[in-house]
Amino acid sequence: MAKMYYEDDADMSLLEGKTIGVIGYGSQGHAHSLNLHDNGVDVVVGLYEGSKSIQKAEGDGLRVGLVAEAARDSDIIMMLIPDHTMSQVYQESVEPHLAAGKTLMFAHGFNIHYKTIVPPDTVDVSMVAPKAPGHRMREVFTKGSGVPGLLAIHQDVSGRAHDIGMAYARGVGCTRAGVLETTFEEETETDLFGEQTVLCGGVTALIKAAFETLVEAGYQPESAYFECMHELKLIVDLLYQGGMEYMRYSVSDTAEYGDYSRGPVVIDERVKENMKRVLEAVQDGSFAREWIAENDEGRPRFNRLRKENAEHPIESVGKELRGMMSFLKDAD
Repeated sequence: MAKMYYEDDADMSLLEGKTIGVIGYGSQGHAHSLNLHDNGVDVVVGLYEGSKSIQKAEGDGLRVGLVAEAARDSDIIMMLIPDHTMSQVYQESVEPHLAAGKTLMFAHGFNIHYKTIVPPDTVDVSMVAPKAPGHRMREVFTKGSGVPGLLAIHQDVSGRAHDIGMAYARGVGCTRAGVLETTFEEETETDLFGEQTVLCGGVTALIKAAFETLVEAGYQPESAYFECMHELKLIVDLLYQGGMEYMRYSVSDTAEYGDYSRGPVVIDERVKENMKRVLEAVQDGSFAREWIAENDEGRPRFNRLRKENAEHPIESVGKELRGMMSFLKDAD
């Protein structure tokens, strides 16, 4: 059983007298900054000149500076900007200010693992990766709880990289739920694989295929949407709460039997072989190279795929039906 770390395993006093520079103020950046600030940590948000987030961060009561200024003035620098822009920002505005003894941190291992960022050997390099979107992370924190997180150490020059990482994890609330120690390699490869095969790519492809199958068979698109998209949240909530066993306990025996007998017909060994190929592309770096090249070339394929998927019939049907669901507006 993997070891999990909690509140008593982290010493927040290690952050006393230190300034943490959070580079970026998007989903993760705002959550890390505000959670640390609420825990009494000195935070400065680093943003590019003209960023729309400057006014927002200042309105949230945070100190803001340009990226280079935040890197210069901080003892701990947390990189929370998109993977595809991080290397350039690092080289231009962060690396020149990485004095010996500082700590460079990440919430995802992409740039370290694929070596688009190679830090000097005079600084600690670590990762604290909350396992939730930033807005969810912030919401849970304000209610007195936290989301699980991962901790990884890439370079431990000071001999205290683990302890400082744990203090940071406590500062953002992850030790309230539990922190699992991992490596940059494992976090990066499992994260990309999970996104591509299940959490994003696998789920959306499965939903679209099921929707199309029903509509092509003559069923109403609205019925297909309710069955293949809308009800998915109900099942995911059960899985989240108690795993597969609890979900199967909660549904009808008919649904449970269909799960056992028909699920493997849809997700068969061929799907697993495809997943292995996806994993190989993550492991050998070919996906990373493809994504970096896609951005360097102006995102032609990405933009085309985004447009095609936005125009899929399930989106127009869903938008109309969701407009009738007042409870979704109440949730917002």
